[in-house]
Amino acid sequence: MSTPLPSAWRNWSGLESASGLDVLVPADAAEIAAAVTRARAAGRTVKAAGTGHSFTGIATPRHVHLRPEGMRGIVAVDRDAMTVTALAGTQLKVLNAELARLGLSLHNMGDIAEQTLAGAISTGTHGTGGRAAGLAAQVVGLELVTGTGEVLRATATENPDVLDLARVGLGALGVLTTITFAVEPLFLLRAEEQPMSWTDALAAFDDLTAAHDHVDMYWFPHSDRMLTKRNTRMGTDLDGAAPLPRWRAWLDDDLLSNTVFGAQTAALNTTPRAIPAANRFASRLLGPRTYTDIAHKVFTTERRVVFREMEYALPRAAGLEALRECRTAFERSGLTVSFPVEIRVAPADDVPLSTSYDRDSLYLAFHTHRRADHRAYFALMESILRAHDGRPHWGKLHTLETADVAPLYPRLPDFLALRDRLDPDRVFTNAYLDRVLGG
Repeated sequence: MSTPLPSAWRNWSGLESASGLDVLVPADAAEIAAAVTRARAAGRTVKAAGTGHSFTGIATPRHVHLRPEGMRGIVAVDRDAMTVTALAGTQLKVLNAELARLGLSLHNMGDIAEQTLAGAISTGTHGTGGRAAGLAAQVVGLELVTGTGEVLRATATENPDVLDLARVGLGALGVLTTITFAVEPLFLLRAEEQPMSWTDALAAFDDLTAAHDHVDMYWFPHSDRMLTKRNTRMGTDLDGAAPLPRWRAWLDDDLLSNTVFGAQTAALNTTPRAIPAANRFASRLLGPRTYTDIAHKVFTTERRVVFREMEYALPRAAGLEALRECRTAFERSGLTVSFPVEIRVAPADDVPLSTSYDRDSLYLAFHTHRRADHRAYFALMESILRAHDGRPHWGKLHTLETADVAPLYPRLPDFLALRDRLDPDRVFTNAYLDRVLGG
C-alpha cells in the first residue's frame, strides 16, 4: 500500500505555504500534459514546485502540485556538441556529480546546489564572473508542457522564440520537462579566501574582478571587515587538485559556517544589542585559506542555516556606489543584522528576463535569520537599490509589481505575448505571477 502524498506545501524559508492540494508525481511529459489538460478543463491551476528554495511565492501552488521526484537524471550526452540533457526535476547537486563522473562541468553556477534545474533557471539563478554567470545563459534547449497540454521542444532551430524567452520563464510559460545545457570539460578552480578591510576591498574590487575568473565578497554589518573569495580556472588536469583536508573542510564549512553560525545567529535574535559586537568578533576570526578542487566543489556550499534573502542586480557602474549608500543608510538606521551582505558580479547576457539582460551587473544580497524581522531592513535597502535601476532576483524577496517591472525589462512585451500564446487560460499562474506579470 502506497503512502499518501502530503496535501500541504511549504518553502524552505517558511514564508510561503499552501494546503488542500492535489499532489502528483509525474514520471514523464505525457503525465504532465494529462494533468495540465485536466486542470485546464476544470478551471484549476498547476504548479511544478521543486525544492522550495525560492523565498518569494513564485512556485507556490494553488490547486495541483507536481512534485519533481519522478523527473530526475541525465537522459542524453552529446560529446560532439558538448551538451547534456537532463530531466527538469533533477537537483543541481545531482547534475554536478553526474557531470563530474562523465568528465564534464557547467561553466558557472550559484553558490548552493539544492534547487531543481527547472527552478534554478526559471528564477534566474546565477553565480559570479565567468563568461556566463547565470545558469539560464548556458541553456541551449528545453522541452515544456504548455497551458494547452502541448509538449513543445525548443532549440536554436526549433521554436527558437520559445527558447529565447523560456530560459528564465518564471514558471509562467509551461512546465519544464527537460533542459539541455552547454557543458565543457571538467576543470579545476583555485580558491583563495582572504579577509580585507572595507576600504581595501572596495579599492581593489575592479582589479580583483579583472584578475580572477570569479570574485565574491561578504561584508559583515557593524564591522569594517570583508571576506573576499577569488576563484581562478586552473585547467583540466585533475592531478593538480589540492582540496582542503577533510578536517579543515569539516571545521570551516560544517561546524563553523553551519552549526556554530546557526546557533549564534539564533541566539542573537533574543539579544539584538549584542549583534554588533558579535559581528565584529566573528569577522576578526576569519583567516585566509587556499585550495584547488573540481569546479562544483568550489562554486557551491551547503547551507543548513535557514534565512531570508533579498537580492538586486544593479548596473555594474553604479554597484559600488549603491553599496556605499546602503552601508551609510544602514548605520544611520539603528537596525541590527547578524548576517553578511554578499557582493557578486555578472557579465551581460541575452536572456530577456535575466537580471543581467543586456548589461554588466553587480549583485547585492541582503540576509537575515529566519526568526528575525527582515521587513524594515529590506525596505531600507530596497529603496536605494531601486533608485539605481536595480532588478530583483525573481526568487528572492522584493516588493515590485507589474508597473515597476515593465521599465526594467525591454522585452517584457514579447514575454507577455508568448505567455498569452502558451498559457491563454493562466493554468500556471499564482499570486506572485499575478503581481509581477499581471493577470
